[in-house]
Amino acid sequence: MVTDGQNKYVHMVAPQTAETALESDPVPAPNGVVVDIGYCGICATDTHGYASAGLPPAVFGHEWMGTISAVGEEVTGLSVGQRVVAGVGPACGQCAQCRAGHAAHCDLAFAEANGITDDAPVHGGFATRLKVSARRAIPIPDTISDEEAALMEPATVTFHAVKRAGIRLGAAVVVQGAGPIGLLTAQHARVAGAGRIIVSEPSPARRSAAVDLGFTEVVEPGDLKALLAEATDGLGADVLFECTGVAELLQPSAELVRRGGTLALLGYPGTNSSVSYGDWQSRELTVIGSLAYSHEDFLGAMTLIAAGRVDVRSLHTGTIGLDELVPMFAELDSGKSRHAKVLVDPKR
Repeated sequence: MVTDGQNKYVHMVAPQTAETALESDPVPAPNGVVVDIGYCGICATDTHGYASAGLPPAVFGHEWMGTISAVGEEVTGLSVGQRVVAGVGPACGQCAQCRAGHAAHCDLAFAEANGITDDAPVHGGFATRLKVSARRAIPIPDTISDEEAALMEPATVTFHAVKRAGIRLGAAVVVQGAGPIGLLTAQHARVAGAGRIIVSEPSPARRSAAVDLGFTEVVEPGDLKALLAEATDGLGADVLFECTGVAELLQPSAELVRRGGTLALLGYPGTNSSVSYGDWQSRELTVIGSLAYSHEDFLGAMTLIAAGRVDVRSLHTGTIGLDELVPMFAELDSGKSRHAKVLVDPKR
């Protein structure tokens, strides 16, 4: 059965295609561009938003890449024919955060990442063409393929999270969850200098994907505590990245972190969590939340992918057309899909 929330998003998907078909030559805003979509990745945020109708329209299909087909009169640094990926602009220098010296948390860039700026697109990248602010179109190096570019956004999410966690060389790191976000987080942690990385994942297929990426300590959740104790002489993880978003795991995850260690939160729970405030305080845990990214995070993630130090290509397990989108949402939301990362090709 399709719920009212799902109906809303079915309605959103179809008009995007119809709109772009009717508006065959859209005109960009003076400070904007028109992008012909090459690929758009499907994110867990998209599948959850489809089921609950809780996303801003611009976020529904936010992992897009494509080629610029028109440029606004005020735009510099971008040109027709240039490949770009969806991102956020540099710190604006004018918002409250920037004026206070907190440019890394620019309000405008954060609003762009969440699709809530005044000039946010009326739909996301599940379409053939998209009108968007030039700030959000980041050029792609020639050494990065279209498929890799379509996976740039989740790679940047995890780059941002690992950067915020401040891993020290040789650190003992746990990555909880080996979906696309967990696998990318583990790779970034390896690049950042983690000495020992333990990946915990219940799915055999996802554990296998982690092994294929070169991680040797990949375990079922039930075996994690014993292995971590052996690896750290009973201390616990220096840094634990919680990538599942399962609310019930928040306190058990914290208990795997050593006294004075760091719990880094990437998975986004849909419900409230119960934690032991006293436990966190008495063990002096550092708890770091992470959401979205900054402009410079995209540049950093691109550099690592172009250099072959982070593998996004292996996460791509399928490509579909726009007319296959709704059934794929249902498959991915079922938890039984074989796919890691599915790309939508509007030309199919």
